[in-house]
Amino acid sequence: MIYMNVMSDSSEVTVYNCSDMLVYIETMDLSDFPDMRGLCHWHKDIEIAYIIDGEMDYHINGKTVHLEKENCLVINSQQLHYGASHHHHACKFLCIRFHPKILAADPSVYQNYVATLTESNAIDYLIYREDTLNYREIETLVDRLYRIRTAKKDAYELELISALYLLWCTLFRQCQERLSLEPEPGHHDLVLQKKMVSYIQEHYKEPVTLDEIAASANISRSKCCIVFKKYLQQTPIDFLNKYRLELSRRYLADTETNITQIAFSCGFNHLSYYSKIFCREYGCTPTEYRKGIRM
Repeated sequence: MIYMNVMSDSSEVTVYNCSDMLVYIETMDLSDFPDMRGLCHWHKDIEIAYIIDGEMDYHINGKTVHLEKENCLVINSQQLHYGASHHHHACKFLCIRFHPKILAADPSVYQNYVATLTESNAIDYLIYREDTLNYREIETLVDRLYRIRTAKKDAYELELISALYLLWCTLFRQCQERLSLEPEPGHHDLVLQKKMVSYIQEHYKEPVTLDEIAASANISRSKCCIVFKKYLQQTPIDFLNKYRLELSRRYLADTETNITQIAFSCGFNHLSYYSKIFCREYGCTPTEYRKGIRM
C-alpha cells in the first residue's frame, strides 16, 4: 500500500531515489494506492506521468485530464493535483519527479529558461498524446530517463542531467509564447484553495467547522463551498473527513494503536461515527480492514 507523506501546508514530502540527486523515477500501480486515488497535494517538483498500461484521471487545479495508454502528462511546479482511477480501471504508470534546482548549474540559464516557466501562472500542465506536437520527442526522453535510472551505469547521474536538460529545452520551446499570458480567470481561487487545504491538514485533529475553514482564506462559507467544488469536487467537510479517514487507514495498517485511539487522534470524537463513515467509504469496519491487510 502506498501512502503519500504530506506536509502541513499540503505540499508533499518528496522522496528521491536517484543517488543524492533531486530526482525520483519509478513505475507505479494505481491499485497500490488507498481507494486507487492519491491525496490532493502539491510540491515544487515537476511531475511526469506516463501511462504504461490502463487509464486514469489526473486532477490538476480543478481540471480533469483523462490519460490512456502511452499518454504523457507533465505537471508544472506548485500545482494542486492528484491521480485517481477512472471508473475503477487498473493503471500502471511511470512516475518521474525532479526539482527544478537540478537545472540550476548556470544561474542565468536557470532564471531565463527554468524559473520563468515554473513560476508562470499561465501554464499548469502539458498533455502529450500521439497526435500532439513533440509527442515522440517527449516519449523518447521519458523512456531514456527510465532506462538510465534502471541501468545505473557508472556516472549515470550525468546522463540523467543531460536528458533532463534536453527534456526541459523541448518543454520551454513549446511554452515560450505562452509564458507572458495572464493566468486564467479565477486563478486567485486556487490560492484560496491551497490555504484552506493547508488549514485542514494542520487542524484535522481539532473539531474543525465550515466557518473556520472559510475564515482561513478570509472568505464566506458559500464561497468556500464553491471553491472546494471547483477544485476538488467535494464539500469542505467531505474533504476533511476523507483526509481523516486516509490517515486512520495508515495507522490501522502500520501501527498497533487501538482503534479508539486512532479515531480520536484523527479528529473523530465518536467511535461509532468513525466506524459508520469508514464502513460507508471502504465497505468494511476498521477492525475488518486491519484484519484483512494482515492476513
